[in-house]
Amino acid sequence: MSTGAIIAIVIGALIVIAIIAWLSSRARNRRLETRRVEAREHREHATIATAEAEKSQAEADARAARARREAAEAEQAAVEARQQRRFARERHEHADSIDPDVDDDGRRVDDADADNAETSRTGGMSETRGGATSETRSEETRSTETRGY
Repeated sequence: MSTGAIIAIVIGALIVIAIIAWLSSRARNRRLETRRVEAREHREHATIATAEAEKSQAEADARAARARREAAEAEQAAVEARQQRRFARERHEHADSIDPDVDDDGRRVDDADADNAETSRTGGMSETRGGATSETRSEETRSTETRGY
């Protein structure tokens, strides 16, 4: 083989090697770009998922705060209700303590029981204000209540 042929073969081999290197570099760059695009899509999905997770967390936090606020309001309402019951009970006790128709046990003495006790003590006729019997007084009370006095 002549020197010219060997030089042509070497140049041809170098050109083939350069073309193969160039094609492999291009293929490698294409694979890298494909991976970059895929990574970018994953990041976008991750960003969206993060935003959704943060939104869900914010909603959960808001619900928890609302639940705590409602629990506090419910506790406050319960405290107020207990205070109102205590106040009402104290008012009842005070009313019972000054009411002449309530015995020491806090039970109301009926007019009929009082009349029976009075009748048995006086022998059948019990007098009340102004000399009227208890039946007359009861009738007067009913008629006065009916008229709205």
